[in-house]
Amino acid sequence: MKKRGFLYRVFDLYYDGFRKMTLGKTLWTVILIKLFIMFAVLKMFFFPNIIKQKSKPGQEANFIEKELIDRNR
Repeated sequence: MKKRGFLYRVFDLYYDGFRKMTLGKTLWTVILIKLFIMFAVLKMFFFPNIIKQKSKPGQEANFIEKELIDRNR
């Protein structure tokens, strides 16, 4: 029997497991769709880029510095 490296055996274990999945593939698809919705779609609507909106181009670092100092007082 030919000895293989540990990392190759771990990769082979997961690869073989994902390849033979039936219900798991559907569940992973649902999980990936939900993650896409959470991070891509919701970010656009609920997390605007405040720094880009309120600072002048090229002055982002100064804006952040001013905000941090003002909020610390």
